Amino acid sequence: MITWIALIISLILLLVIAQKNLALGMFIAAIFLGLLTLSWDGFFSEVVDTFSDPSILSLAGLVAIIAMVGGILEESGQMKRLVENMRVGKRPFLGASPALLGMLPMPGGALLSAPMVESSGEELDGNSKAAINVWFRHILYLIYPLGPALIASAKIANLDVYRTIPYLAPFFLLSILIGYFFLLRETETEMQYADVFSPRGLLIPLAIILLAPIVDILLKTFFNFPVSEYTTLIGISLSFIGALAVSRYNFSELYDVMWKMRPWKFALIVLGMFTFLNVFKASGAPGIIGDLAFPLPVLMVVIAFLLGLATGRIQAPASIIFPIFLARQGGEVVPLLAFAIAYFSIFIGYIISPIHPCISVSLEYFNTSIGQYVRKIALPASISMIVVGVLSVFFL
Repeated sequence: MITWIALIISLILLLVIAQKNLALGMFIAAIFLGLLTLSWDGFFSEVVDTFSDPSILSLAGLVAIIAMVGGILEESGQMKRLVENMRVGKRPFLGASPALLGMLPMPGGALLSAPMVESSGEELDGNSKAAINVWFRHILYLIYPLGPALIASAKIANLDVYRTIPYLAPFFLLSILIGYFFLLRETETEMQYADVFSPRGLLIPLAIILLAPIVDILLKTFFNFPVSEYTTLIGISLSFIGALAVSRYNFSELYDVMWKMRPWKFALIVLGMFTFLNVFKASGAPGIIGDLAFPLPVLMVVIAFLLGLATGRIQAPASIIFPIFLARQGGEVVPLLAFAIAYFSIFIGYIISPIHPCISVSLEYFNTSIGQYVRKIALPASISMIVVGVLSVFFL
């Protein structure tokens, strides 16, 4: 009984505090749950194990560096050059520009892509532009192997992030089709470009972005590192060096980027997440939840979606859903299809959550309301959930 009480209160603390500070919410929930269900030595041991695990420390370091790479590319204008030199039609541009800028891991970063959606979607109303900005800004979270949300979620499920991508790719394509049919088809005019095409403006930032996953894949293919995250850390470090070389930032300018991006926040989210995860598993909570007699699709679709909706996050729901799944089903690894179904369900809840920062800044920028936004996004989100729900019934 004490485990149930501790679990419920810790989850409430996590959901409430995470709205303001995800890392703090994770740490406080872990402390509360651990001190009520474990001995002091047991709790301290889980914390020490978390902070001494080279895999977790590498993951924390690499997401911090990813934030810095994104900040340098954004502040130096490289991402803007990349987007402006995509010579595509208006509909692809409206989808691709927020998607590419969505690779920059910054809270409320939808403000970066909002002006591009505004300028290229002048015939659309504010509701449509807000929905396009949010839906497509996050669409690469489904397949981008260096996205912090996907990296962390795959780690929680004990999966290699690259192995998840073929299973997430159909959901990615589904999201593009749904987004195109319900959001992009409303625009019919053609793009007008103010400047001539610059191959350099397109290829240099694109090369910096692609360098990290290419190096990561090559190192994983030809070398056997003791910790798999080391290869990703090397790859993203090379991207960081490339971004510095292109920007030619001095120490003062680099400090300004660091202060704006606050990379330590991303590292603390990873450390807080795995502290909570390890305490959560040691507390026995996954086992008692796993004993509940609800169908597996309810856990991996309905509860996953609701947690994404309630938290406005991806990592926090993943740190709850996947340990429960493993406790119910046994084993050490979440099956790839089950992972993809749950991750996509969390993702849909995340992109319609009213406490998601990107939604609030988009609504403000395009001068619309949450009610109007929800009405616009409800049908694409509902179709997505119906598809994933049907798949879960047949394959889980």
